[in-house]
Amino acid sequence: MAKIRRRQRCPKCGSLDVIKWGSRAGHQRYKCRDCKSLFTSSRKDISANNRFVWFRKWVLGKQTIWDIAKESGVSERHLRRWFDEYLDKAPAWSIQRRKSVRMLVDGTWLDRDTCLIVYRDDTSKSTIYYRFAADEKEYEIIRDLDVFKQLRLGIASFTTDGADDIIRAIRYVYPHIARQRCVVHIERECLAWLTQHPKSSAGITLRRLVCQISDIKTNNDRLFWIKCLHEWHDEYEEFIMQKTVNKETGELTYTHDSVRRAYIHLHRAVSHMFEYIDDPEVPNNTNGLEPFFGHLKDNLRIHRGMSVEHRNNFIKWYLFFANEKKKKR
Repeated sequence: MAKIRRRQRCPKCGSLDVIKWGSRAGHQRYKCRDCKSLFTSSRKDISANNRFVWFRKWVLGKQTIWDIAKESGVSERHLRRWFDEYLDKAPAWSIQRRKSVRMLVDGTWLDRDTCLIVYRDDTSKSTIYYRFAADEKEYEIIRDLDVFKQLRLGIASFTTDGADDIIRAIRYVYPHIARQRCVVHIERECLAWLTQHPKSSAGITLRRLVCQISDIKTNNDRLFWIKCLHEWHDEYEEFIMQKTVNKETGELTYTHDSVRRAYIHLHRAVSHMFEYIDDPEVPNNTNGLEPFFGHLKDNLRIHRGMSVEHRNNFIKWYLFFANEKKKKR
């Protein structure tokens, strides 16, 4: 098997399209065909920069250590040692002051004990702040929001998935800021309770109303939909309040509990479901975070086997590099 030659990378633009270009002071000199800069391979700052470039590619991309080794010509053992040095520490994070932030707030579970809370600006598609927590606790969210307020971060709206602690925290710190409930989460929750083929007429009608949520674009659409929801409740109130005796426990339980839960979920959310109609710049869902979380977890699965400390620092580097990528655009 032919030995893979270690490839030189341009320290200025990061290109691998590099050719030999004579020598200087006894060291091989190279020229980048892309940016035309000249450099020698003996400089320590260039070597460190190359390591960081490979580390960044490993964190953001979906390449294994073996893939990076094959591309760079550096052994897997050396790459692991270099990458572990970076994972032993975390990048410095600072909250940048902005004039108008359309804030998406959501959390994702990394394991049974660790939840990653992310505050993300939907306009710039960049992360404002993040935190590892044991759960989405109200007092911790309040503490985060107080920091934003002290820094005079120009928050114009919040969009959340409907977690009670997050909603209460926002209402406490920013009582006059628009709070939009994620309509995708509302639809998903309700459809899970109603199932794909409800058996009762109440379930069939309510499911039809739920499926119409994403089509509501104007104030007239909103008023008509809310009117239909009130009419549904007037017609089926007795139905959803029916109770039967549980044969196993002997307790009274709601007979049509799933339909009742779906209605209650809609009833509690309706006051903040349509903020995007009054202000079209308000995002009506947290879809800006869902694929972001998905890509991050895909990368973690590819690089599984890290310690908890290295995993958490990997996430911090991922968020740091992702933000830098947005700034360059």
